[in-house]
Amino acid sequence: MIEISESQKELKVQQGIRKAEDRLVMAIERALNDRSSYGDLEESQFRNLVRVADTTESAEVIKNFIRYQVGRDRKWGRGKNALAAKIIHDIDDMIKGEAQAIAKNAKVEPFQPIWLELIRRYLGYGVRHLTYLRKGEL
Repeated sequence: MIEISESQKELKVQQGIRKAEDRLVMAIERALNDRSSYGDLEESQFRNLVRVADTTESAEVIKNFIRYQVGRDRKWGRGKNALAAKIIHDIDDMIKGEAQAIAKNAKVEPFQPIWLELIRRYLGYGVRHLTYLRKGEL
């Protein structure tokens, strides 16, 4: 049996992440395009979420911050169809599934670092799209 080197595993992980990017972009754009699901959310508020994601190694901390924001005001929406609920669902479902598939294909464990990288990218693409929606729509 041929052993895969750590650098080969890392290359497979990076390739998997790049292949997932279109799905990440489409998911966050779909969530943000439903403007009825949230209030007057500003890019700075979304950037605060990105900062939290960049400073933690825990998906639960990210979701906790989103719930905190929902409790503070209505800008993230309320209820099961709110933007916040959609983002949490994407984190727990689509993004987690992508991370698990990448880890399995690359034969790496645990999958959580991949999951966090995908979450960070997803949220970063969200800042870009929200900026477009608020200021630059064609």
